[in-house]
Amino acid sequence: MLKNLFTWWNGATIGIRNTIRQGVFVGKDELGNSYYEAKTDRDSYDKGRKRRWVVYNGYAEASKVPPDWHGWLHYTFDEPPTVAPLKRQVWERDHIPNLTGTVHAWRPKGAIARGGERQKAAGDYEAWRPE
Repeated sequence: MLKNLFTWWNGATIGIRNTIRQGVFVGKDELGNSYYEAKTDRDSYDKGRKRRWVVYNGYAEASKVPPDWHGWLHYTFDEPPTVAPLKRQVWERDHIPNLTGTVHAWRPKGAIARGGERQKAAGDYEAWRPE
């Protein structure tokens, strides 16, 4: 309970849960994030546009929002993906969240987090030493 009260990055806080009452549930994505739209444009930044928001499932990370829901949140699409799904092209890959800063982040050969050993290059450099 205290964790949800003070840490916004661990999921929906009490404040966010209260705003859910002011909105209409629109849908859920495959990652478990919930999407809402305000009932009126009273609190909107642009009159005539209802505010839209996401309540993350777990850790709050913007890259966990799939492209179709991102477009709806930013008013690129009028209809949410539950009503008008985004047409996927054959060359498109599945959405993956940004893994930077996590244990699953990509670490190239020679990275300190991977042991720090790098391969020798042809004509490898020689460290300068003052004489």
